[in-house]
Amino acid sequence: MTTTLNWQQRVGNQRDWVWRGWQTRYTYLRPSKNHQKTPPLILLHGFGASIGHWRHNLEVLGEHHTVYALDMLGFGASEKAPVNYSIELWTKQVYEFWQAFIGEPVILIGNSNGSLISLAIAAAHPEMVHGIVMMSLPDPSLEQEAIPPFLRPIVTGIKKMVASPLILKPVFNFVRQPSVLRRWAGLAYANPEAITDELIDILAGPPQDRGSARAFSALFRAAIAVNFSPSVKAILPKLTVPMLLIWGSKDRFVPPILAKRFTQYNEKLELLDLEDVGHCPHDECPEKVNQVILDWIEKHSSQGDIQQITTKSDTLPY
Repeated sequence: MTTTLNWQQRVGNQRDWVWRGWQTRYTYLRPSKNHQKTPPLILLHGFGASIGHWRHNLEVLGEHHTVYALDMLGFGASEKAPVNYSIELWTKQVYEFWQAFIGEPVILIGNSNGSLISLAIAAAHPEMVHGIVMMSLPDPSLEQEAIPPFLRPIVTGIKKMVASPLILKPVFNFVRQPSVLRRWAGLAYANPEAITDELIDILAGPPQDRGSARAFSALFRAAIAVNFSPSVKAILPKLTVPMLLIWGSKDRFVPPILAKRFTQYNEKLELLDLEDVGHCPHDECPEKVNQVILDWIEKHSSQGDIQQITTKSDTLPY
């Protein structure tokens, strides 16, 4: 995990793409050797993260596959747009990127919020997806189910009060401080050694961008909305593609107990538990996660579950 290269030099060929009038950032890598028959990969980050969060994964996965990673609208180097954010919006962003630049079935790899987006894409656009790798899969609908009906109006009222710009602006100015982000990372990660200055730099950069405070308010309001995300329980049973769910046993953000529950919804969902790992397995133990992903793709490719294809090199962005 140690290197002398800056993280910006380890995340591929970064480009800007104007999507529906908004500037968005993406990156891509192609294998140096001939791996034209391996399926492309799209990496989707979690809430508050960005392309940089895949700095330990892109090069390794890119040795065997053409790999893409996107900054979701509102995050990373993408525009901090004051829009109605939702899993549906980001699903459209990824799908239209796929239409513009790839056009062949892909493997989706997501962490946290990125896992939800991957799941939603597989349900809405099955022609796009060969398989899904998800890490720390949240289900916001379960939170609503866990609240007794008589308390739900009270909880909703509290959320609306907290979502007021008068409260959110000072909260944002506080949470974007590097020292506060370091403490937040201490909750997300089980291994303190994984919380490097480089990681804090990746997390602390985007909140300084123009419009970031306004986008933070929009993102917060969206995240507490009832219609922010589809139900994992409703989607999982309908999917027929191979799926791998990776979960850290010390995830403090999304309870690991949900993993077993999710496997009951679809027999195709394979589960890998990682001991002493937190909410971001790909960044906390990248060597293991990278190999697990490559082995899983190879296994399903040899079984014929994941079709071997020829990537259209002329669709790759330059």
